[in-house]
Amino acid sequence: MNDQIRIALVDDECLFLEGLSLLFSNEKKLTVVMTSNGGNEFLNGLSKISPDDFPEVVLIDIQMKPMDGFELVQLLKKDYPNLNIIILSSHYKNAMFGHMIRLGVSAFLPKNAKQDLLVEAIENVHKSGVFFTQKDQEMLASFVKNKSPKRYFNSVDNLTEREIQVLQLICSEHTNQEIAEKLYLSKRTVESHRQRILEKTGAKNTAGLVIYALFHEIYTTPHSRYYY
Repeated sequence: MNDQIRIALVDDECLFLEGLSLLFSNEKKLTVVMTSNGGNEFLNGLSKISPDDFPEVVLIDIQMKPMDGFELVQLLKKDYPNLNIIILSSHYKNAMFGHMIRLGVSAFLPKNAKQDLLVEAIENVHKSGVFFTQKDQEMLASFVKNKSPKRYFNSVDNLTEREIQVLQLICSEHTNQEIAEKLYLSKRTVESHRQRILEKTGAKNTAGLVIYALFHEIYTTPHSRYYY
């Protein structure tokens, strides 16, 4: 279990929750440590779970009652800022990227996504803090092209040359340790750079940093399945 990614599932549809749990039970790299039928139940469970079983990635449905997914994310980001969050949704709109930036969500996935996409998303979010699906590519390009990110970030662009290097590597999905090795820095120094970049840009997480870098043309994404 030590080598597995600990995940939690939150959805008010019991059959969907049971189906996801069964699906992930066959994945050697993943282990489901929590399932909850709603936001309040999940928050209560998090407060009692042991550190060894605390989830690293949580998949949350948007359309839940009485607490919807976005409300739950706001509370989680306040009390558990390092928890990686993937939102599940059947509805995709450009405005979703605004929610992603504002709330600090790492990825959006369709509820009817195939197993391999779900697993790949979880692994990427766990490794680098961000994942964009093929459907996200067009919306991300439109979001950046229409200058929509401007209102979510600080207007002053005062990143140092080193911080720009770190940001470019973050956008390329490198971990802090990998960045440290490439730039001949300590991991702690890279972590400090990352924190200062977040503070300077006003981004909430890695997904926000990617969009910030695209918007300011600091980073150009490759034509891959993740980025437009």
